Amino acid sequence: MAHGDMSTELKEELEHIRSLPAEIEDRFHKELEFGTAGLRGLIGAGTNRMNRYTVRKAALGFAQYICRQGEAAKRQGVVIAYDSRLNSYSFADEIKQILVQRGISVWFFQELAPTPLLSFAIRYYGAFAGIVVTASHNPPEYNGLKVYTQYGGQMTDHIASEVYRDIQQVGDTLVMDTSSDWLCSSGRGEIRMIGDELFAAYGVQVERLLVQRQLIESAGDELCIVYTPLHGTGKKVVRQLLANSGFRNVHLVSEQAEPDSRFPTVMAPNPEDPAVFESALRLAQEKQADLVIATDPDADRLGVMVKTGDGFRMLNGNQLGVLLLHYRLDQLSEKGQLPSNGRFIKTIVTSDLGEKIANKYKVVTENTLTGFKYIGEKMEAYEQEGTGRFLFGYEESFGYLAGDFVRDKDAVQIAAIVAEMVLVYKRAGKHLFRVLEEIYVEFGYYTEELLSVTLLGKQGQELIQEQLAALRQNLPTEIGGIQVRLVEDYKTGQRINRKTSEMTKLPLPPSNVIKLIMVDGSWLTIRPSGTEPKMKVYLSANAAQSEQDANEKLQRLKAGIKQLIRLT
Repeated sequence: MAHGDMSTELKEELEHIRSLPAEIEDRFHKELEFGTAGLRGLIGAGTNRMNRYTVRKAALGFAQYICRQGEAAKRQGVVIAYDSRLNSYSFADEIKQILVQRGISVWFFQELAPTPLLSFAIRYYGAFAGIVVTASHNPPEYNGLKVYTQYGGQMTDHIASEVYRDIQQVGDTLVMDTSSDWLCSSGRGEIRMIGDELFAAYGVQVERLLVQRQLIESAGDELCIVYTPLHGTGKKVVRQLLANSGFRNVHLVSEQAEPDSRFPTVMAPNPEDPAVFESALRLAQEKQADLVIATDPDADRLGVMVKTGDGFRMLNGNQLGVLLLHYRLDQLSEKGQLPSNGRFIKTIVTSDLGEKIANKYKVVTENTLTGFKYIGEKMEAYEQEGTGRFLFGYEESFGYLAGDFVRDKDAVQIAAIVAEMVLVYKRAGKHLFRVLEEIYVEFGYYTEELLSVTLLGKQGQELIQEQLAALRQNLPTEIGGIQVRLVEDYKTGQRINRKTSEMTKLPLPPSNVIKLIMVDGSWLTIRPSGTEPKMKVYLSANAAQSEQDANEKLQRLKAGIKQLIRLT
């Protein structure tokens, strides 16, 4: 607490916890981990918290990594963006100064910006890497860093491991003179500010994704849209992009329009939570809107509610993904624009219904581990190897992507595509839930649910690991009266047939995930969250005849898994 550059706020916080041993242990029992999602944690004092010093250490390690790549990488530089969260700008500025002092050029957004624009900017400017300061949809007390490679996607495991080793070599940032050239000896890097020209270039790419341009130009104003950025970065870019695309009948939720790190109108700014739509729904009912859109603070996730004959209903992440995939493939097929080597990418915790739809259009489905970084990695492989053309990707946690000019989930481009889709179906006399029912009739009924339990602190993390280890030691033969056919253990990389005991190798990298697949194709997957102190259980059930049958199976799976692991 005697360090001269420590803020008064941090000093007071440390003084406050002096007599709280459990709090001290949680804050200092480890360093905030740097992984494939970068850093994310509670804001506050401590090595296991997001603060100036943990950010500084990560930036110094990342600078070391870039310097080892050579002078060309330093000249290419790093794009830095930030959102509306507490300390986001100051953390971004700290990173900028450290990189520039070490001869690394920086492209710096002159105002807060959505994460997908960072991904686009890396490729647009030919930068070597990117960093965005954000904690995405987490509660207000969190912040974090996401780090991107030169192809515009988040770092995957092998690069993250290298960067982590460099971070571990950084000394005590409380006493270090970070202005000294202890890493690189070649002058200061150049600072270039990013303004509206980038958004204009991005907007051109989004408009090329829209396949019903003439309809939008003639009838776009018929669609009444209510939009909320949930106090985040979306206000300017989403509204402007919708207007430029031809959707001008857009009403902004005023009490959630301005960036605000407190997120005062919601518990957490997460568009997966129906509660965040409360203010938007009031405005939608007043305006008799057709569509309600919400984006999270860094505008990479998007949630949707649509007007039906029974009022407004919310689509879950799998439902909206299925609708978007079906719409995109159907429209491209009708126009003769569907390539012979098309690819659809989803994660292993996303519904299998998308694969059935892709099969109809002779589009190959690829599965990845949870996290859009793996979808981005696949996209880059297609481009480098010429093995396929990306058409669409999504994950159940409200992340979607249609255009490969971005390599991460992108709520901004998807907002325009959702608006186009709703307009097309409205002109045909349908709302999205009616279209979804038609899809179920053709391909079968699918229903999903996510169970999660928050387990805070060191003890919570230990409990998560203990429960997963115990499950591996006692693999079930049935769950809820439904027989288990396959066990996929992504930690060992093995798929086990429960009837024959035959073992085969899984094609994906190691991860602490267990997936149990039933004889009827239903499944459940258990994993610790990569960004929150949670254990998550994903359930998916299907039935050929009715939604009721699928829901009954889902309830049986839910009851069965609750008997196996602790979810309270």
